[in-house]
Amino acid sequence: MGVVRYLSHPQVKIDPAVPVPDWGLSDIGRARALAFAAAPGLVGTRLIVSSAERKAIETAECVAEQLGLPVEIREAMHENDRSATGFLPPSEFEKVADEFFANPELSVRGWERALDAQSRIVRETEAVLAAAGDGDILLVGHGGVGTLLLCATSGWPIKRLRDQPAGGGNLFAFDVTTRIVQHGWQSIEEFAAS
Repeated sequence: MGVVRYLSHPQVKIDPAVPVPDWGLSDIGRARALAFAAAPGLVGTRLIVSSAERKAIETAECVAEQLGLPVEIREAMHENDRSATGFLPPSEFEKVADEFFANPELSVRGWERALDAQSRIVRETEAVLAAAGDGDILLVGHGGVGTLLLCATSGWPIKRLRDQPAGGGNLFAFDVTTRIVQHGWQSIEEFAAS
């Protein structure tokens, strides 16, 4: 019994010269992650699992340090593979992301197909849940695959309108046993205040 919370990393240091998976948290992102780590709603957390991308690991470590827990890293929990384009300026990225969600069965500009990314994040999540003991679980990852997981868990088609609010640092939750979604995306701040 317990709750699974999927947390997208907050703001990052954008550097076009650095591969996106190697971007770390910005000062604002780190401050938000640390504030989230102190949220009373996390006291039942017994397992923290992170994507292997640096920004997700840094977010997970903020929470793990506060709760005195280790961080388990799962390589396949990464964001949808966008290495075919690398860094895109924000306006262009948003257009390609719109196409990614609108055409889940297609590889948009060489990106991993949304259907494949969704299958991967669902498979990874189910593997974590199958091996987990009692208590709440925190999965730390990314907005794109997080949205795909939320759609799958809710039984919704893949649509961008289900995407997290801009800026990252949002989470949704579902019941470990029933897989029923308890709440959709909410900000770190909303969670901490509840």
